[in-house]
Amino acid sequence: MHNDVTAGKPANRQEQMWAAMTARDASYDGQFVYGVMTTGVYCRPSCPSRQALRKNVAFFDATSEARAAGLRACKRCKPDGFASEDQNVTPVHKTCRLGEQTTPGNLPNTVSSMIDALDTEHIHHELNENGWCILPGLLTHAHCDDLINLYDEGNFRSTIKMARHGFGSGEYRYFAYPLPWIVETLRHRLYTLLAPIADMWAQRLGGSTAFPKSHADYLAECAAHGQTRPTPLILKYERGDYNCLHQDLYGEKVFPLQAALLLSKPGRDFTGGEFVITEQRPRMQSRPHVVPMRQGDVVIFPVRHRPKSGVRRDYRTTMRHGVSQISSGRRYAAGVIFHDAS
Repeated sequence: MHNDVTAGKPANRQEQMWAAMTARDASYDGQFVYGVMTTGVYCRPSCPSRQALRKNVAFFDATSEARAAGLRACKRCKPDGFASEDQNVTPVHKTCRLGEQTTPGNLPNTVSSMIDALDTEHIHHELNENGWCILPGLLTHAHCDDLINLYDEGNFRSTIKMARHGFGSGEYRYFAYPLPWIVETLRHRLYTLLAPIADMWAQRLGGSTAFPKSHADYLAECAAHGQTRPTPLILKYERGDYNCLHQDLYGEKVFPLQAALLLSKPGRDFTGGEFVITEQRPRMQSRPHVVPMRQGDVVIFPVRHRPKSGVRRDYRTTMRHGVSQISSGRRYAAGVIFHDAS
């Protein structure tokens, strides 16, 4: 008999989860976690701990669900987003391996399957027409909660106080390698989705850059140019905080698109704090865009430049982005930049 916690999940899905767990299949890490109800611990599917009896196991789609059931994270496999093995592997190699492990499985409602379902033609049209595109509800509320919890519990390489550097007011933290599974999955899969339009933009702007098809290969190019530090980050704003208009440039290698994730719920968790993009057109005043985002939305937008069709030819517009002042509450967001930092 299965635990009541998973009684609502289809039997075939429970069978698939159980098979992945018993095989310790790392490709399912991040797709779900399992809890051992007799010990009060939840684990990754690949956890090397002693196998539990099936009657004592419950399955959860997100770590927040496991915590809500009164379970605590396994200290051995660290299921809240980070691997604990192969500490002597270089960051680039860790990223490549995690990218391979987080390719989509057959479980429904995962981030990978959501990305697979995206209308790429619509995304390309919106990016070419407006310079940005919202992917609505790409993250579940549970995913957002998991990422917010990582702000105090995660593994980071640095913390930036924005006022100290004149960047605005607030705080953000750069993840260290290996990245949390959901950030790594988004980085890996969205890169593959966006690489063709990056190539097209480079050609329209008169460049000869051809971006590799896989994100692992692109990170290898970054490493060859001395860019090996991860750039994905999570940001925290409180009342009165804001983020000045800026560009996320970290070295010679620059992938022209990036993603921002809204983790908090507007109106409930915070007010104000709109995501703003500005477009500087040649010999014209800057044009602002206020991007309407809801919790779980992801917006794709340019890092530095984008091509825009003119009367005779394409011309280059300069893009910057920021966040308006928070009126009340606390706003969490995350950024996924596809190039590494020097």
